[in-house]
Amino acid sequence: MFETARRGGIARLRRAGARWLSTAWDGGYCDSDAAYNVTVPTGFDRTDLDDYREQRLADAGFPVGPTLLTGVEMRHARVATSGPVTVLATAGLSNPAVLPVGGDGATAQQRESDESRPWRPGTVNIIVGVDRALDEGALATLLATVVEAKAATLLSAVDVPGTTSDAVIVGTDPSAEPAAFAGSATEVGTAARACTRDAVVSSLDARYDDGPPAPETAAYGVVTDRQTDIRPP
Repeated sequence: MFETARRGGIARLRRAGARWLSTAWDGGYCDSDAAYNVTVPTGFDRTDLDDYREQRLADAGFPVGPTLLTGVEMRHARVATSGPVTVLATAGLSNPAVLPVGGDGATAQQRESDESRPWRPGTVNIIVGVDRALDEGALATLLATVVEAKAATLLSAVDVPGTTSDAVIVGTDPSAEPAAFAGSATEVGTAARACTRDAVVSSLDARYDDGPPAPETAAYGVVTDRQTDIRPP
């Protein structure tokens, strides 16, 4: 079973021998006993992220493993479990990524593009552990399932699918009972969707006493209102 711990501004999800797929700066597949969500200070601008991670984890007494960074304090982290799935999430909305559909952009506040803004720590971070053995394809499917659930949850809660720097890590226990698939109709996918929804909503509730802010009030973020050329293949 995946276990959680929190100290020193870090939340950990751990299972000995776990395998992970990460979308962080050093993302991809890796083997590690644990994955971490780390709070960084206001104004964080370091670019030596590997060194920073090693220092922060060592200070808290944790070995190095796949890591996400966020401006959200870990006291606002929330964990949801269902069946074989555990989800650890932090959620903040300082830099929403608005995606107008069907002309909705007329009322959206225009912001600068991603390229014109400095990198900012992810504000919706999700780490998932599954007590099933998933191969690399199923783990990638799980990642897509979780991102879809995160977007649906945020659209319902605050009318945006995400922020400019959301990040996800999904993990599997290779020694557990095998699961061939992790889409939304599977045991793993159904549990992951529900846990993602509840962990994100609960973290938003913990972070914002008066409810999450409206996207148009954010000082940072983007509105993707670019037009494209459409044609048959």
